[in-house]
Amino acid sequence: MASPQPTTLPIVAIAGATGHLGKHVASAFLTSNLRNRFSEIILLSRQGSHHNTTPPTDLLDDSPKLTIRTYTEDSIPSITRALQGATILINTIGPSGHSFKEKLLHAIPQSSIQVYFPSEFGVNHYVHDFPHREWDAKKKHMALAEQLLLLNTQDPSPKKVKICRVFCGLFLEDSIGPWFGFDTKRGRYECVGSSSSSSEVKVSFTSLGDVGRCVAALASLGRDEVPEVVHVAGDSRSVKEIAEVMGEFGGGEIDVVEIGLEGYKREVLEGMKESWDPAPFLRFLMGEGKIMHTARDGGGLGVDRELVNPGERLWKWETLRDLARREAGRPWGDYVWPPMKQ
Repeated sequence: MASPQPTTLPIVAIAGATGHLGKHVASAFLTSNLRNRFSEIILLSRQGSHHNTTPPTDLLDDSPKLTIRTYTEDSIPSITRALQGATILINTIGPSGHSFKEKLLHAIPQSSIQVYFPSEFGVNHYVHDFPHREWDAKKKHMALAEQLLLLNTQDPSPKKVKICRVFCGLFLEDSIGPWFGFDTKRGRYECVGSSSSSSEVKVSFTSLGDVGRCVAALASLGRDEVPEVVHVAGDSRSVKEIAEVMGEFGGGEIDVVEIGLEGYKREVLEGMKESWDPAPFLRFLMGEGKIMHTARDGGGLGVDRELVNPGERLWKWETLRDLARREAGRPWGDYVWPPMKQ
């Protein structure tokens, strides 16, 4: 991985910095050991938001300059002004913000942004063979980004803005729960897939903090060194291996029960066509090996861990063993499932 540029350090703007993932991304830029690679971090805050961005209290003496800029959500000129001076834009806005994400794209060509990280950071839905509302919205966003940022006929350069999509699999802290078939309370893990191979298919997980550090590491590269697509994973394990790890750290004996892949997938695709909930879809994607960020020659989607964190010299990846140790082998063990209706 190349060293940060020795002259002018990047100025980074982050949209959605108060969100579930965004706060971890902002923290990586401001307080991790990557912080000296940036000169200023701009947190974008929507005017009138109930979640107004407040300055972090744990900033260090050598943290980059922190600026909070407000914008009017429906005004592209206002968004453009909020981006003034920034060379990198990180979009961590969640599923409810698709309309604003489109306005953000329209503001970028009028700004100084050179590198754009769209709000991906999950599974690589471009390898899916079915439609889904949330992932289709992301595909639509990417198509518009290519139209506005890459195919700019007014700019003689082949690419006006570099776009980097980062896929991290499943969030480690959020995923070993009953919504994905990991029912700790009942001591039962369900694995969607055939009995001959499903238990050996790996599923990739990355902690929220590690996602933030990955983005910061990529943002510190020179523009031409930033790849267009990145797959990372803090850990990749089969469902059977996850059960063994959790059992080792106090989860007790966990039964791994396999569910037929074809029937489950067909039922989900036919019965949930209008659903925004990705969880049932992610369960059969696990069984298909489409959340397996491992070497391509072994059947995975690829893994770029060494690009962002060579030899783990920048940080130690958080693993399922770390999660098991912290949660005594029982992540989400007291969670009521299915959720009680209000």
